[in-house]
Amino acid sequence: MKQTATLLAAVLACVGFAAGAQDPMPVVDGGRADVIEGGSAEGFEAWLAAFRPRAMAAGITPATLDAAFAGIGFDTSVVEKDRRQSEFTKPIWLYLDTAVSSDRVVNGKAALADNAALLDRIEAAYGVEKEVVVAIWGLETAYGTFRGKTPTVGSLATLAYDTRRSAFFEAELIQALKILQNGDTAPAAMVGSWAGAMGHTQFMPSSWASYAVDFNGDGRRDIWADDPTDALASTANYLKHWGWTTGQPWGYEILLPPNFDYTQSGDRVLKPVTEWQAMGIRRPNGSDLLSEGTASVLLPAGAEGAAFLIFPNFRVIERYNPADAYVIAVGHLSDRIRGGDPIIADWPREDRALTLDERVELQARLAAAGFDPGGVDGKIGPNTVAAVRAYQIAQGLTPDGYASLAILTKLR
Repeated sequence: MKQTATLLAAVLACVGFAAGAQDPMPVVDGGRADVIEGGSAEGFEAWLAAFRPRAMAAGITPATLDAAFAGIGFDTSVVEKDRRQSEFTKPIWLYLDTAVSSDRVVNGKAALADNAALLDRIEAAYGVEKEVVVAIWGLETAYGTFRGKTPTVGSLATLAYDTRRSAFFEAELIQALKILQNGDTAPAAMVGSWAGAMGHTQFMPSSWASYAVDFNGDGRRDIWADDPTDALASTANYLKHWGWTTGQPWGYEILLPPNFDYTQSGDRVLKPVTEWQAMGIRRPNGSDLLSEGTASVLLPAGAEGAAFLIFPNFRVIERYNPADAYVIAVGHLSDRIRGGDPIIADWPREDRALTLDERVELQARLAAAGFDPGGVDGKIGPNTVAAVRAYQIAQGLTPDGYASLAILTKLR
């Protein structure tokens, strides 16, 4: 017992949870704090001076740098938003309440009708169902009505100066500068989200370089224009590249039998649909399962929430945004735009999502108890789900792998 307690103290101390600490410091990949230590306008200017020769070595001219960074400074609001991404911090039911609201469904149907001929051509060209393209458009910019007004260069530079994913965002910043240098758009037009995503469907600069298309034939891959043609086609091209299967669902809600073996849930367990059917899984109305091939059972809120059967197209949407909540929102919104039903199952609305500090603590306590979460980084991925499930089995609990406050409380 003493050895276990010593291990727990050591693990918690490594992630900033010293005994009695009131304000633990979370960490991320590489063990660095997920806030800018001493982040300031002066620090940003020093970073920018060091970045300039790196950008020039990548082919960016001094004139491009001067024009792109005119009036650009360290934006603390970008860092704050980076730490509060709703698809990672909200319970899934609250996220879906907004992401698939009645207004978004109604507006999605209108967007589908208003752009019917264009969307039919895009679907024919890329094999991606038009409702899915429209759903991403709806989630990203409310069908083009909120494309963001934050200067892309400023957002990317701030995030490159930040320590959380500095190498990733510096590479995106250099690509954004190449876009400007090539004249694909002007600095004043290059605006978007706080994260540096641009256009109707919020492409990062590297995604624009690799997957944007000139679908209207005007000689430009223009995702920034009011005309959504290139942006919507680029989204379909992106999904096609990552393996979209025409005619296959992303997933759908299912009803689990009373005797369901929860150790069979999770995206690591793939079975033929016929095998899930034989286990007693049905559609919510009791009908047989649809589609062929292999699928997994996903329980985004544990045994007390809705259950989904997910297919390879789920992973394709995940390339756009890796949060399960986002993928389910896109898939479910596309179904609703097509005329499908709302999610029927209840959610455990009395629960709340774990904070980053709590997710880090959960992983640390699992590790100390002998259930390896694959690292202590605050990210609830497959390894942490497996560790939670193993702990639940050891404790005689329902092994749904749900990283809840109740599990953290029990670990404590």
